[in-house]
Amino acid sequence: MRTDQTSKSSIYVIFCWCFAACGGLMFGYDIGISGGVTAMNDFLVKFFPRVYERKMHAKENNYCKFDDQLLQLFTSSLYLAAVVASFGASKCCSKFGRRLTILLASIFFLIGAALSASAQSLWILIFGRIFLGFGVGFGNESVPLFLSEVAPVKRRGSVNIMFQLFITIGILIANLVNYGTSFLHPHGWRVSLGVAALPAVLLFVGSFVIPETPTSLVQRGHESKGREALKKIRGVEDVNEEFEEIKEACEKAERAKGSFWEMAKKRSNWPPLVIGVMLQVFQQFTGINSIMFYAPVLFQTVGMKSGASLYSSVITGAFNVLATLLAIFAVDKAGRRMLLLAACVIMFISQVIIGGLLLGYLKEANTLTVGMGIVVVVLVCMFVIAFAWSWGPMGWLIPSETFPLEMRTEGYACAVSTNMICTFIIAQAFLSMLCRMRAFIFFFFAAWILLMALFVFFLLPETKNVPIDAMVDRVWKLHPVWSKFMGDHDEAARKTAAAVELV
Repeated sequence: MRTDQTSKSSIYVIFCWCFAACGGLMFGYDIGISGGVTAMNDFLVKFFPRVYERKMHAKENNYCKFDDQLLQLFTSSLYLAAVVASFGASKCCSKFGRRLTILLASIFFLIGAALSASAQSLWILIFGRIFLGFGVGFGNESVPLFLSEVAPVKRRGSVNIMFQLFITIGILIANLVNYGTSFLHPHGWRVSLGVAALPAVLLFVGSFVIPETPTSLVQRGHESKGREALKKIRGVEDVNEEFEEIKEACEKAERAKGSFWEMAKKRSNWPPLVIGVMLQVFQQFTGINSIMFYAPVLFQTVGMKSGASLYSSVITGAFNVLATLLAIFAVDKAGRRMLLLAACVIMFISQVIIGGLLLGYLKEANTLTVGMGIVVVVLVCMFVIAFAWSWGPMGWLIPSETFPLEMRTEGYACAVSTNMICTFIIAQAFLSMLCRMRAFIFFFFAAWILLMALFVFFLLPETKNVPIDAMVDRVWKLHPVWSKFMGDHDEAARKTAAAVELV
């Protein structure tokens, strides 16, 4: 088995990682920008006058003042488009490579940013969000796969988490932009939406700088180009051992090739599929995006003024970035499972205490005291910090490294589309749920976190320091539960070995 001792992380390679990770910057900026824009009065007056009137009403209901299906559709429409786009992106990744898929992601996002910033009607605004969704779907499919396939084995966790790090940086930048543009009347919201083009430009430029992954080149029949790309990425001439492993994985994938549904019927493919899909469900049902989408709205709900709520969002965004940096250094040392389980404890406690405080002190028409509001912000920061070192990056890392090559793009597309579906549900329903469930919504998310902890403890295997193409032998076959599903994989391996002997 190869090691990473001979590989060198050149300045070029590090730049490639950063350019590709700008796909996360696009996604994060959009997550952060939506809540801030929907909290701006100028934006509400133009597109959602009923919400504005309800917000300004003297006896507004704290939990229901932002409850509007069209307002939620402004945020959620992007993720519905991303669901559809992720499957097209999967085909594009397989047929044309990761690099071209990344380029298309940037183009879709540029078109969406232009439409959103210049919109004069609600439907043009939502149409722009749909193009942004296509960009997110293509970017979230291709970038984590690119990073996992070009990263050295012992740094794969750290390199892949760059995607999540850039998501958090995008959220922080969006919060800062929203805070600044909230003072620009009446078109500050246009600036906020238009700045989304900047990370897309970076990704567009980067798509001409980064190489295609060796795995993608070999899989598409370009062996000599794949070898040269591997030499360039590793910074050494002797890549024979790693290249032979890539070739072997591609040959196995070609022999096992079939439709996604045919591959999904194989029991040996169920473990990574179940893990990949459930991690996405759990990632969203921590409640993280309800906080990130609507942080300014949430803070206004507990009685903060618009400027103070945006400022509090900046604080949570900063902690989000710092905690993700911690994950980069810890993931390949502490392992995936430990980070996930430790975070579940902190997130559960945070959600329960927030729910208890709001249940006891925030009624329909009053506001929390300044001290109590600060306590809520601190608890939200604790929750965000725990999520940022765990479920945020692991939700993208683990599915990108556990699927076998023959179904890697299709399986990962399933994971991405599940994430987008769950994100759509949360974005479309959170404000209505807040109105009806009130403080109990935090207990709802706490129950999900408890379920997540049990799932990780009993069903999630550790994958640190395992080569991406050795997961079956070194992870799934050794797991007390998932090893029971590996029978058809062993049968296929015996038939392949017999065929080779006959030749």
